[in-house]
Amino acid sequence: MTNLLLAFDLLLSLTLVGLAAAALTSREPRRAVILFIAFGLLLALVWARLRAPDVALAEAAIGAGLAGALMLAAARRAARGARGPGGSESSAGQD
Repeated sequence: MTNLLLAFDLLLSLTLVGLAAAALTSREPRRAVILFIAFGLLLALVWARLRAPDVALAEAAIGAGLAGALMLAAARRAARGARGPGGSESSAGQD
């Protein structure tokens, strides 16, 4: 049983590192936010494995839920601002 839990913890930590790297190197803001939300949910699972259910619930609710929703809204607003008023790409900087 201990070897199985050790393998699960190792897989969980490697997945966290992979998600963090993917979120930091993503060029698309929406994809980066989605990866950040997935990272927060897995981090909540890590806190639960460390027997800290209060921190796990806070991480899931605030870290992944609230912060993720706010960042998705900001990414949507930034993408909308990059387009011109007509809905097409802005011609700023093109002379």
